[in-house]
Amino acid sequence: MKFFIDTANLKDIKEANDLGILDGVTTNPSLMAKEGITGADNILAHYVKICELVDGDVSAEVIATDFEGMVAEGEMLAALHPQIVVKLPMIKDGVKACKYFSNKGIRTNVTLVFSAGQALLAAKAGATYVSPFIGRLDDISTDGMALIEEIRLIYDNYGYETQILAASVRNVMHIINCAKIGSDVITGPLSAIEGLLKHPLTDIGLATFLADFKKGNS
Repeated sequence: MKFFIDTANLKDIKEANDLGILDGVTTNPSLMAKEGITGADNILAHYVKICELVDGDVSAEVIATDFEGMVAEGEMLAALHPQIVVKLPMIKDGVKACKYFSNKGIRTNVTLVFSAGQALLAAKAGATYVSPFIGRLDDISTDGMALIEEIRLIYDNYGYETQILAASVRNVMHIINCAKIGSDVITGPLSAIEGLLKHPLTDIGLATFLADFKKGNS
């Protein structure tokens, strides 16, 4: 399973990359704004900075919601750097744009997916990635993991090559359950990824080893 980090914070991206487990980055206008990055030129420049930090795919989201606008913006984003994946919303024109880009060999990530039907359409349109938002489903008392299971079953039934990119991942159990189900990718904050490192018995064991070593060398 691939690990992406969902942020526009360069420090967090570098820290995740330095762990040696980072496969890519996802971001969006809200995450850019959170880092104080506004204005089209600044946002485009920031995408390039992210690409220079990591070796894997970097999802860059279009702002337009009409087909022509998404095509124009997506082509501009794809031209920024070979690692850029054009991120499109799961709407009618987004699906049309996905098919357009697929035919041109431009990779895509269809985002804001909340149903198996939406994921099926994205795969039919040739999406490279599909991003079901599991955390946001959990927020409305719906089982986000059940959606990952449904998409995995459908894609496996028909051999779709679209990768399931579990988004809105918020905690360690989200990551573990996605791995059990067979999600191709997870994307979440640094805190969720680093949470996999932690276990109280590891801390206790290490403290014991160090204490015993100190006794034996005192």
